[in-house]
Amino acid sequence: MLIFEYLLLGFLVVCAVSVSFSRNLLNSILIFMSYSLVMSIIWILLESPDLAITEAAVGAGVTSLLFFVTLKKIHAMKEEGEPDEQADS
Repeated sequence: MLIFEYLLLGFLVVCAVSVSFSRNLLNSILIFMSYSLVMSIIWILLESPDLAITEAAVGAGVTSLLFFVTLKKIHAMKEEGEPDEQADS
């Protein structure tokens, strides 16, 4: 069980570092979601189910949804069938 906890902590550190180095905003949101999900698993292992549910609902759920909506509003996400702007140049 201790090895599993170390693997989760290592994955948590990798997610935290990679989200700060990622240049693609969509990838950053997905990495942030995985960070929140791993954090909720760690809260369960620490026997805090209330914090785990809150982390999963707010961290991976609501916050990520708001990030996706924001990317859509600022036109950072392309819809299917939209031409690439760089291809026109």
